[in-house]
This record gives sequence, C-alpha cells and structure tokens, in this order.
Amino acid sequence: MWWPQLRAGSRMSRISQWRRAALKAGLILLLASACAMAQEPSLPTPLTANWDIGIWAADATGEENTNSFAEAQIWTAGFFLGRRITGEIGRGWRRGRLEYGFDVIPLFVTYGNQRTHGIAFDPVILRWNSSLHRGRLAPYIELGGGAVTTPVNLPPGDTSSFNFMVKGGGGIHLFTRRRQSLDWGCDWWHISNANLGVRNTEFNGVQLTVGYHWFK
Repeated sequence: MWWPQLRAGSRMSRISQWRRAALKAGLILLLASACAMAQEPSLPTPLTANWDIGIWAADATGEENTNSFAEAQIWTAGFFLGRRITGEIGRGWRRGRLEYGFDVIPLFVTYGNQRTHGIAFDPVILRWNSSLHRGRLAPYIELGGGAVTTPVNLPPGDTSSFNFMVKGGGGIHLFTRRRQSLDWGCDWWHISNANLGVRNTEFNGVQLTVGYHWFK
C-alpha cells in the first residue's frame, strides 16, 4: 500500500517544484522590468518594428469531462517569432498593425485530471497590435492554432495522442526599453482531436501567459 502513496507523493512534489519554478521565473521578469523602468524613465513604443522575438510561459485551467474549470491544468513554455505584415491601418480605435507569428512549445505538461507531457507547435498566430497605446502600455488581440502530441492519449481514455489547439484572446505589452517589452496575456484555449480517436473529449479553459519580447 505504501508504494502507490509514495509515487503519488513524488508526483505532487514534482508538480509543486514546477509551480515554484514558474512563479520564480515570473518574479524575475517583473524585477527585471522594474529595474529597466527605473533606469530609463521615458521610452517610446516600437510601432514600426519588423520582427518580434519572445520567450514565454503559461498556465491553463479548464474542463474536460465535467463543468468544473478546476478539473485539468496544463503548463507550457516556449518561443515566439513574429513578423509585421502590414503598416498601420484603420481609423480611430481600430487603428493598428497586423503581425504573423508562430510558437514552438517544447514544454507541455498536464496535471490535475492527468499527468503527462508532450511537445506542441502553433504555426499560425495572427496578432493585431493596437495603436492606442498609452505611455509604456500597448494592447493587442490574437487568434492562433496548432497541434500537440503526447506519449499517451489526451485526455485519458479512447481519445488520441495527437490533438489540435485553437486559442483566442489578447494581452498588454509593458515596454521596459525602447525595443523590449514584458507581455501579459489571457486566452480562451480549446484542445480536441477532431474525431481522430473513438471519443473526442475536449479541453476548454483559460490560459494566462507571461513573456518577454525583443523587437527588431
């Protein structure tokens, strides 16, 4: 009886370590941005940058088989590369520029309802960067999609180890230097296998993201 309990305790310990690591990473990013803001009090927003390079980490919570958003959690981290594809277009509050990008996600870890890992890729991310910035703050909205593969079926059962991902939401850039920003985002996230498995159990939830960007 003690062996299953020991394994369960070990898993909970690893999950706690990952959570602490994610919290530490977020605190480091916040401290770095605060130091940069203290050193450079007035810095413009790079609305005309062509390239957007970023690193990020995110935590999501949602439902799979029940109506409880506390049922399943997914922790991810990866790299973002974006390219401006339009100049400023639109009028008034609709004015902004369109950016195309993609995510490479080497770290994909699930916990809560299921404990597994995988790798993911978002080949299409369309991001609208609003021109309605105020000082250091610049908002954006985005829509993206991709896929994830895991060594076991996700969610567990007669589902599939290959799933498609769709997300939509937005966030805010806080510019810490002339061409660098700290990014907070919130997306609605959907994961399903599009009937590749016997059952198409879906993950629907909210994903919170923190990242750092360099603009070229």
